Amino acid sequence: MNLIGKKIMNRKLLAICILSVSAMALMMANFVRPRAAMADTWSGNRDYQAVTAQIQSGSEALYIVDNRTGLLAVFVYDPQSRALQAKAVRPLADAFR
Repeated sequence: MNLIGKKIMNRKLLAICILSVSAMALMMANFVRPRAAMADTWSGNRDYQAVTAQIQSGSEALYIVDNRTGLLAVFVYDPQSRALQAKAVRPLADAFR
């Protein structure tokens, strides 16, 4: 083979290798599923805490506590309207009476 033929073969081999690695990465991405959203998780810092949980009706609720003011807010996800609705905002002390 002459020099031009070797360059063409090297380019083809490089293209085949790149496409093979890309195909393997895409195939692996199909098998690796993202973690599903789960209830009963919490997040917080000094000012706020947020907790998700299932409620009696079977839908999800988001509880947010404002540590500075001592207020607890409850939000419920309504699948019919696909919206988050505020259900209650009360002092946190009311939950422990």
